[in-house]
Amino acid sequence: MPILCGCLGACTSGAEPGQTGRDQSLPQIRVTSVRRVFHNGEHNAFTDLVRFKGRLFLTFRSCPDGHSVHPTASILILASDDDGRQWKQVHRFRVAHRDTRDPHFLVFQDKLFVYTGTWYSGPTTLPPKDWDLNLHLGYAAWSQDGVQWHSPILLEGTFGHYIWRAGAFGGKAYLCGRRKIGFAVGPKGEGREVESLMLESDDGLIWRKRAVFQEIAGDETAFLFEPDGRVLGIGRRHGTAQLLRSAPPYKRWDRLDLDRSIGGPMLVKWGDRCLVGGRDSTPDRGPKTALWWLVGDRLHPCAELPSGGDNSYSGFVELDGGRALLSYYSSHELDASGKPITAIYLAEIAL
Repeated sequence: MPILCGCLGACTSGAEPGQTGRDQSLPQIRVTSVRRVFHNGEHNAFTDLVRFKGRLFLTFRSCPDGHSVHPTASILILASDDDGRQWKQVHRFRVAHRDTRDPHFLVFQDKLFVYTGTWYSGPTTLPPKDWDLNLHLGYAAWSQDGVQWHSPILLEGTFGHYIWRAGAFGGKAYLCGRRKIGFAVGPKGEGREVESLMLESDDGLIWRKRAVFQEIAGDETAFLFEPDGRVLGIGRRHGTAQLLRSAPPYKRWDRLDLDRSIGGPMLVKWGDRCLVGGRDSTPDRGPKTALWWLVGDRLHPCAELPSGGDNSYSGFVELDGGRALLSYYSSHELDASGKPITAIYLAEIAL
């Protein structure tokens, strides 16, 4: 039986901008199925999903040593010819002495790119006190057909930047990259001492600064480009997430605090509506992978996926007939010994 995920929370006509609220005119989202599609006994996390040349592609990080910074991490890319029912690994890559993590897809110039940010770890696991954002570096894998892959390719212009989701508009590719303000020498570099940049590329491999869109407390940010070049963003912060808006040439940014933290934000168009996904830190049930409609300046909760613990970082592909697929990771299931596993899941959702 489908799981009905009606809108959660409440909305009043006097709600402030940025607040989450209920809107009865918005469609409900039904979670019609959820399947665990990958688990190999390792820590599997940080997903993305895309359609390219008629096939679906799924990517994520897999690491035998866990969530933290380890040189044993690698990026897996799986493909499906039947809308996600069966998956086959088509590529796997790693970078020596670096932890590859947070892979994201971009279809650009008729190529499929997979971008990964990498922490420098050296030959062994690096303790948190030695992590340094200034040593971060972006890498890519790319393919023209989804069969033959080129990797790992160092992304020029990304040293010292923690790269994240990508987008494209007007013949240019764009990346979210956060970095220490002034590349300051000191602790690893998180919190208010980090700024977020929009990086720009002509070929998807060589990058340059286009704009600073978060001057302090920069973090994971998802971009959505409108046909006229205006860009909408959902930015994770240390505290509440922010709604970001800008227009070409992206020098001026409007920022609005939302009413909740959103970990690993996703921002996509489903039909003519904006859908936001991410980790919702619920006060009574812990972290959950959730979905919201974004209408104007407000979020409207509309679905929650079976999830718990270490989870979220979703990808989205629209199917037909009001259906879509959502990838994510979670650690809500247990193995035979009763210990949590961290696995990759695929949900079918419907309007």
